Amino acid sequence: MGPSWRLEDLLEIYCIGYDSLVMWIMCSIVGYLYVVHFFPGCRRDQDGYYWITGRIDDMLNVSGHLLSTAEVESALVEHEAVAEAAVVGHPHPVKGECLYCFVTLCDGHSFSPTLTEELKKQIREKIGPIATPDYIQNAPGLPKTRSGKIMRRVLRKIAQNDHDVGDTSTVADPSVISHLFSHRCLTIQ
Repeated sequence: MGPSWRLEDLLEIYCIGYDSLVMWIMCSIVGYLYVVHFFPGCRRDQDGYYWITGRIDDMLNVSGHLLSTAEVESALVEHEAVAEAAVVGHPHPVKGECLYCFVTLCDGHSFSPTLTEELKKQIREKIGPIATPDYIQNAPGLPKTRSGKIMRRVLRKIAQNDHDVGDTSTVADPSVISHLFSHRCLTIQ
């Protein structure tokens, strides 16, 4: 009779490296070692847990610099007042594209010019001055599908004030869209 294997013996995963966009993972499968890289944007919290923040292939071209929306969103949610964030591109006459950020605040926090400046400062420190957003909008809710996926297509339309958002039959709460349109940023902050 051959050896018996437990599932735990067949697959062990160890994180051997980490940066803001890539986790390097070593897998041990029945004694063979494989090193793979895992590409979703992620961050590691103080307890050692990894938080998947989004895809890194969603890039914006700001003044010739490619910026990952996931990296900017990750910098935003590291602020104690921000529960959730989404970043989309907005046309800009000089830069080509600029950052338009939607932030959902944690209970007990209010949106203010001071908070906006704190968020901009945090992004400048974490990523760099090129990633400073031109617009930060308070978003009590984000347009999500019933499965919880943020509908970025709709957010892009809101940022551009284009009311033709297309099919919204999969939006969990359609009232969020009209609320975001009525409170969108009209001037660069």
